[in-house]
Amino acid sequence: MIFAQVKPQVVFHAAAHKHVPLMESQPIEAVRNNVFGTKTVAEAADRAGVEAFVMISTDKAVNPTSVMGATKGVAELIIQNISTMSKTKFVVVRFGNVLGSRGSVIPLFKQQIARGGPVTITHPDMKRYFMTIPEASQLVLQAGAIAKGGEIFVLDMGEPVKILDMACDLITLTGLVPYEDIKIEFSGLRPGEKLFEELLTAEEGTTSTKHEKIFVANLKAVDEEQLQGTLLMLQQAQRGPEIIKILATLIPTYQTPREQYREVAKKEAPRLSTVSKGTVLLDNYTKIGYDL
Repeated sequence: MIFAQVKPQVVFHAAAHKHVPLMESQPIEAVRNNVFGTKTVAEAADRAGVEAFVMISTDKAVNPTSVMGATKGVAELIIQNISTMSKTKFVVVRFGNVLGSRGSVIPLFKQQIARGGPVTITHPDMKRYFMTIPEASQLVLQAGAIAKGGEIFVLDMGEPVKILDMACDLITLTGLVPYEDIKIEFSGLRPGEKLFEELLTAEEGTTSTKHEKIFVANLKAVDEEQLQGTLLMLQQAQRGPEIIKILATLIPTYQTPREQYREVAKKEAPRLSTVSKGTVLLDNYTKIGYDL
């Protein structure tokens, strides 16, 4: 009804559940919003004859280790598929964290510092890609403008930043000394989290565009029959573990909670005693209710 009334020329689809640990414990809701919410809006845009539809995706959709990342990966497939049969230019823009956006670490760190600490970080080696809000917004608009339809645009986000270094810099900027005035505690990787994010799979690679900071991922064609069959199964699934298995059939690079738990336990167990609150790292994985 809204599309029929407003008749939008361009749609920017930025709505998603993006909280990684929360979606691990609520996979049904992650699928409902990130997958079928995207499908609903995309189909409405197609019916309304929208000129361009830009979906905002995430680096967490690449080789995902989380339900959130896997559902965004499925949403990318939906957009690629509908672009092959629509006059609307459907495209995806994939990038990492945006500084100062809702849920970003910097506002959290500032609050923790203002309270006198401690600053909490999940893992001392964790790195993330970051962009400012104006830069991300401008590049999304540019990508939408140069789109021909069916592309997944990947934004150049520079070098990844170590979260620990960011926390130490923020503490120093307030005139305090890390570890002395403000303690730093490591709480352990949470379910679904990676140490390092990726913007591309090894198979994809990129092609340059006329904009120096925007690239196009080289993609395989979507198997429409498999996609539609999997979406039907997702629609009927009633339990988290069932959803996990279905997502893994559609996203072959998805590392399920069972696989991730085993890998993290193997890598991290020897050093738990040297990391503050390190035992939480393994405990975190037992809280999401899956048979790990």
